[in-house]
Amino acid sequence: MKRFYSVLLIFSLFTFSLYADEGMWLPSLIKERISDMQKNGFKLTAEDVYSINQASLKDAIVHFGGGCTGELISEKGLILTNHHCGFGQIQSHSSLEHDYLKDGFWAMSMNEELPNKGLSVKFLVKMEDVTEKILKGHNSNMTESQRIELVQTNSGFVVKEAKENTHYDAKVESLYYGNQYFLFIYEIFTDVRLVGAPPSSIGKFGGDTDNWMWPRHTGDFSIFRIYAGKDNKPAPYSKDNVPYKPKKFFSISLKGVNEGDFTMVYGYPGRTQEYLMSDAVKYISSVSNPHKINLRTMRLNIQNEEMSKNAEVRIKYASKNASVANSWKKWQGEAKGIVRLNAVQNKIDFESEFAKWAKDKPEYSNLLNAISDIYKKLEPLAFVNDYQNEAISANEIIRFAGIVSAAAEKNSKMTPQVSAANIALIAEDFYKDYYLPIDKKSFTAIVGEYSKNVPWQMQPKYFLDKISEYKTVESLASYIFDNSIFSSKDRVLSFIADGVIPGKFNNDPAMVFYNEFNHHFTHKFKPVIDALNNDLNLLYRTYMRGQMEFKKNKSFYPDANSTLRIAYGKIKGYAPADGVYYKHSSSLEGIMQKDNPQIYDYDIPQKLRDLYTSKDFGKWAVKGTVPVCFIATNHTSGGNSGSPVLNSKGELIGINFDRVWEGTMSDIVYDPDMCRNISLDIRYVLFVIDKLAGAQHLMDEMKIVK
Repeated sequence: MKRFYSVLLIFSLFTFSLYADEGMWLPSLIKERISDMQKNGFKLTAEDVYSINQASLKDAIVHFGGGCTGELISEKGLILTNHHCGFGQIQSHSSLEHDYLKDGFWAMSMNEELPNKGLSVKFLVKMEDVTEKILKGHNSNMTESQRIELVQTNSGFVVKEAKENTHYDAKVESLYYGNQYFLFIYEIFTDVRLVGAPPSSIGKFGGDTDNWMWPRHTGDFSIFRIYAGKDNKPAPYSKDNVPYKPKKFFSISLKGVNEGDFTMVYGYPGRTQEYLMSDAVKYISSVSNPHKINLRTMRLNIQNEEMSKNAEVRIKYASKNASVANSWKKWQGEAKGIVRLNAVQNKIDFESEFAKWAKDKPEYSNLLNAISDIYKKLEPLAFVNDYQNEAISANEIIRFAGIVSAAAEKNSKMTPQVSAANIALIAEDFYKDYYLPIDKKSFTAIVGEYSKNVPWQMQPKYFLDKISEYKTVESLASYIFDNSIFSSKDRVLSFIADGVIPGKFNNDPAMVFYNEFNHHFTHKFKPVIDALNNDLNLLYRTYMRGQMEFKKNKSFYPDANSTLRIAYGKIKGYAPADGVYYKHSSSLEGIMQKDNPQIYDYDIPQKLRDLYTSKDFGKWAVKGTVPVCFIATNHTSGGNSGSPVLNSKGELIGINFDRVWEGTMSDIVYDPDMCRNISLDIRYVLFVIDKLAGAQHLMDEMKIVK
């Protein structure tokens, strides 16, 4: 117990940040940051930001779809998030007849709002430190595996207790590599309907060319609405459901932004790794990222070529293509940022200082050597893991075979006819967005890279035998795609017409490929990787404590893990290169400068051209134009997409949607000179809703303040 309390003391002491704008802070502990926030211009209290006793800002924020953030902007459950966060839903409702991706969608009444199967949003009810409960029964003689089992068992008890006699969900999350544990209690709504989205020529303006870049002119927003039962509690989709009445929704400020203004991003950042050792950062930047970039470049080139030739294929692959491209470009910026910052050497220098401090401290003296030894063992396995994910599992037909295999196993106790019906539903969902020529070309390209780059001793014998038999990956691809039932929906439905029993798919070429690679990886590599990661987690947990003891004047915010966080900073431009300075905002002028009907990503709607020509900007005009985007120093990550950007009064001034390319390494190392989050100015959102969509009924729902 002594060690337990000393750890808590360490965590409560470190409240001085190295950089004023760095950090992703837990809302329940915001009292430790509120003084600094107020010094920087924030005008609210900690209780205004997070409270379990009264409505607070947290009650106007949702985790959208598990990977984005959204914010409430009306008393009728209206949500703002990014266009790219709602892209999958917009695409699912699109067809050649109703191409909402191209033309946009606006429900002119609640009756026209579109339901979205599988989409949910969740509100944080409260979070609390449960470290003592989770580590109850722990002793220093336990192995890491025993500790993990204890944590899982105790977490189960804590979650069960939290959910008892409520309609809430709950989850225990680890912080600081398991030095602390927090319980998060959520209210989840599953009836979430699409209300509006601009055309992709606005919502995705600039496409992948402008992705991660500044200056930016993307109108990256979409609008949804939460529906609830008549008791205002979560309910499955029903025509009888009514708009949800939130505890809190954001007022929308028209004041705008100026250089130096306080800003705050409140959302669900996905994953950061700020405390990695130099070994890991070096592997990521010099080995892992270059190979993953190469594999995704191949996939994107194939997709883009086919999408440019066929409108139906463009719709089918729009969401997939955007998803592949997003990480692809981010990894490139991350690698460049790590090199530019000399991050690996800086980590090495810190580790040298730490080693000198730790040399007479038994708990820490050999820690860095132990971590390095594990990385030496882990790196070749991580390389195989990267190729398993990016070159094997990335093939759609192979991945679908795995899904069917899991479904058949899960359905094994059902009648063959019921099992077949379930798999038929899965097939319908898969094939509506599938195009075989893309998948076959991708298979040939990326499996070819696997064959070339993964040491042959680490490849499955099955694969080596097949390459020996068919001579080339291209010939192997032809064999699989020509003979697999998974090559088309009709083949699958015909094959399962008489029912599905366990083992029915076992001889299919795509299923054999999936099973052989899956068995090879899960039996030969995964147990070793898991064991090494367990050892690594134990050492990092100790290293985390050691860093905190070593650097007592630095605050150590927990890495992002898709839990609600607060980041704050200021509106500020930046200098990406010698002789270049980017100001903090962009406007409609920049859209018109980029407008090019010959380039799909820059071909804006004619109506927007007409509004610009006539200068019909309405009350959204500022100095003869319309503000579009702005940048600030808030520390954000993936998952913050759609997050509300708030001013000093807690009013909505924008929607976070990206980071500048030069600062994408902020998931690993933060640079105050380069790290900028990109946000959509709320005034451009209102301009589009008002002038392009003519959706006055939505404007009437909002509370707009000057």
